[in-house]
Amino acid sequence: MKRDFVRIADWSASELWDALDLALHLKREHRAGISHRDVLPGRTLAMIFQKPSLRTRVSFEIGMTQLGGHALYLGPDDIQLGKRETTEDIALNLSRYADGIMARVFGHDVVEELARYATVPVINGLSDLHHPCQALADMLTIRERRRDLAGTTLAFIGDGNNVAHSLIEASALLGVAFRIACPEGHEPQREIVEAARAGGAAVEVIHDPREAARGADVLYTDVWASMGQEEEAAARRKRFQGFSVDGDLLSLAHPRCLVMHCLPAHYGEEITYEASRAPNSVLFDQAENRLHAQKALLALLLA
Repeated sequence: MKRDFVRIADWSASELWDALDLALHLKREHRAGISHRDVLPGRTLAMIFQKPSLRTRVSFEIGMTQLGGHALYLGPDDIQLGKRETTEDIALNLSRYADGIMARVFGHDVVEELARYATVPVINGLSDLHHPCQALADMLTIRERRRDLAGTTLAFIGDGNNVAHSLIEASALLGVAFRIACPEGHEPQREIVEAARAGGAAVEVIHDPREAARGADVLYTDVWASMGQEEEAAARRKRFQGFSVDGDLLSLAHPRCLVMHCLPAHYGEEITYEASRAPNSVLFDQAENRLHAQKALLALLLA
């Protein structure tokens, strides 16, 4: 039976641990010069992009190449989801050509519909509601640096967006205590928070970034206005004043606190340039780990 990766909560804790273990293994062997081109020989991944991306496209395309397969980029002009052709028909057509589908879209319902009708695995490369590939790479990064995820406190400073949603779900499954500090009206979706808490997760939603940062093992932030929210950017900059990860906030966190950002960064807004280059900054480790985490996903789903 085919397996999809649409949101973190669709997977069990043991499945996530398996993916993280495989990602670490693939990364270590890749750095040792060991080839993995025999993992997905001849396999093809169709990549649907409604939104442009540096990290998503490059990491999936190179990942497939390193595993011995091929990735095909399909931009907004190639596939007009739900306009020129129904999402159902696109899913059924691509299933006849490719061994897997990755979609980076606006509405989460689009990737859900692709998964419903596709007969090959579907991976959510990003939707407005979830960003599971980013969360998997982030947990890989924290695990590499701290060895043990259980007992780690992750403080997310900013908007309760798709990245926050996936981090909440990953934290709940992997034993990470999660705090989010956001302005009122920018909280993560209530259903996602309540589901995590119902499973025994420690999830705090507060409105004071200093309170969230105090003693945290990880300080994480993201842009205040995501792609598609450009018209709100100026208003959001006003509402999010005081929610920047800077030297003052870092001084409240654990002395060896990791600084994280999924990129791209708007320096001087959600994070200062100085904080992004702090000794414990792992921004570019996160970016690299998108490659290794997604290679593990591809190997698990497409092999």
